[in-house]
Amino acid sequence: MIKQNTDVTRDLSAAFLNDIDQIIGLSNLKQGDAVANLDYGVTAANLGATAVAFPSSTQDVAAIIKSAFAHGISIVPQGGRTGLVGGSISMPGQIVLSTARLNGTVEIYPIERVAVVEAGVTLQALQAAASEHHLEPGIDLPSRGSATIGGMVSTNAGGISAFRYGVMRHRVLGLEVVLPDGSIFSDLTRVVKNAAGYDLKHLFIGAEGTLGIVTKVAIKLEPVPAATATALFGLPCVEAALEATRLGLNAQYGQMRAAEAIWNSFFALTAGEHRWSATDYSPDYPVNLILSLGGGNEEQLQMELGRIYEELYETYPGISAVVATSRAQEAELWRLREDTDLIYRRHPAAPSFDVSVPLSQIDEYIARCIPELRSIDPAFDPYLFGHIADGNLHIVLNVSGADLIPDKAAAVESVLYRDLTQSGGSFSAEHGIGSKRIHSLRETADPVKFALMTQIKSAMDGARTLNPGKVIG
Repeated sequence: MIKQNTDVTRDLSAAFLNDIDQIIGLSNLKQGDAVANLDYGVTAANLGATAVAFPSSTQDVAAIIKSAFAHGISIVPQGGRTGLVGGSISMPGQIVLSTARLNGTVEIYPIERVAVVEAGVTLQALQAAASEHHLEPGIDLPSRGSATIGGMVSTNAGGISAFRYGVMRHRVLGLEVVLPDGSIFSDLTRVVKNAAGYDLKHLFIGAEGTLGIVTKVAIKLEPVPAATATALFGLPCVEAALEATRLGLNAQYGQMRAAEAIWNSFFALTAGEHRWSATDYSPDYPVNLILSLGGGNEEQLQMELGRIYEELYETYPGISAVVATSRAQEAELWRLREDTDLIYRRHPAAPSFDVSVPLSQIDEYIARCIPELRSIDPAFDPYLFGHIADGNLHIVLNVSGADLIPDKAAAVESVLYRDLTQSGGSFSAEHGIGSKRIHSLRETADPVKFALMTQIKSAMDGARTLNPGKVIG
């Protein structure tokens, strides 16, 4: 028997801890100082729980959930701890269930262009395994090295390729999920066409671990192009960026792989930090656009980027462009967009917003929001960047989270979220709801939708065993 240390495990019973010992062994259960020594990811609140369990199989997960259900203990599932909306925060009396050891299975089926992976496999690991067969998962994120496939499914992650391949919901063919009572739902379908009853996997994609814990995923793969070419365009306005994106989508040679807009404030930060410059490229363009093409021949792709530049120049003669001529130069350009950590080092816990705006309304949206934000606080000069091909904008305030008082935070949200739903957009494009955006969901969602979500949670997890206090509260 295990002797309970009430100083460390004050809200977890000895009986429950004995169950965990039998399931995974105490070496795979971290408590007290051992929890404090773990990497908490984006916020220390992720590791507020009394203990962290590290199961290594679906059966382990099921057994832990059954015991937690029996003992009235709630579970907070965690993957790479990269979420920005508090979807993984935990508190004393809860137990965190980490998928870190659910990372041993990566099966690639090259003929089918499908991968079956455990939830703890990182996106980067899947990309590496798929690349050996000249395939890729059709989704990419700057946090690829830490973001796990299970976490990406649970948050319905988006990324830079959503305009072409969709978000995680469109990549998943099948799932294995442990339900709140510990039963296992297993439907690892590996085919696209499947009309055999309700497509239940969509209950769990984007549910942030509130309806079940994803343990295994069947995901579609896409062919990797033989060559890529990337250019950075300096542009005078949003309209020019949208036109460049249109030209990329209609490229005469190759296919557009990414169109990432970087407004001046964020571009100045990353270019300055990385001491990036290029001949005849001014750092003062209002909008900078990274445009990437994929195809069979790099030289032809670079020529296509040149053609896009020439066509743009006819309408916007003041533009500039830099075409990467090596993988190293390509990486330098992408670093200007992906090094968002710079913001949070300068402004700890900077308030971050993640909206989707219909493409035809992006210019109007930004033109309205920036002056209104400055009317709240003249010092606001938000960092703005995003996936302009699908209208997903990231807006990060140039202020530390601790310095933004609640009234001012509410005023900011009112500006950024106003009329988004009515216009066909979304206040949460790819970050999810977590614990930080529940009030926004309540205020903006169709009331019937919110009622249905509440009913589904009650029906599936009436005891609130899984990730309570998230998504619907």
